[in-house]
Amino acid sequence: MKKAAATRMHILQKAFELIYEKGYQTTSIDDILATTKVTKGAFYYHFKNKEQMGIAIINELLKPTLTASFIAPLESKENPLDIIYNLMEHLLLQNDFLRLEYGCPVANFTQEMTPWNIDFSNALHEITQLWISSMTDLLEKGKKEGVIKDTINANALTVFVMSGYWGIRNFGKLENSKNVYTVYLEELKRYLGSMK
Repeated sequence: MKKAAATRMHILQKAFELIYEKGYQTTSIDDILATTKVTKGAFYYHFKNKEQMGIAIINELLKPTLTASFIAPLESKENPLDIIYNLMEHLLLQNDFLRLEYGCPVANFTQEMTPWNIDFSNALHEITQLWISSMTDLLEKGKKEGVIKDTINANALTVFVMSGYWGIRNFGKLENSKNVYTVYLEELKRYLGSMK
């Protein structure tokens, strides 16, 4: 990786860590400069402004990471309902990227930025739609294979599971405890079992 590209990625990674911990709006460019140890000139060489950097974080850091963590597991050959449960269990209890005390970075960005920034909305919507379409396709496949009731609305089930995940991430952040995750996972397992 060339020096300029390495500097840019360093800025994105360190800025993401700050934003994940403190929030986008309360993280200033000065905070980012102090953490990255780059000059203001170097920052503005790579990014026109803080918003452009924020979009780059979503597209260049979050999207590949979340594709690997949230979407790739849905391509397994197991029973679709088991895949979804195992994914939720892994994301909540075992994933090292997602921090209990900070919640879900996509949900955080969505709550903080989409009300007033269309570029953030579009980038976050794209990530979310990838997850929705992947999970919905998996459930449709399960219906065709006869392991899921054919009366199930795959898209509605996907939205239900995802909204439960985002909600329980917020509860976990609020409680600073994974105990609420266990309650969610127990009910999710019971609910998914009723889809067979």
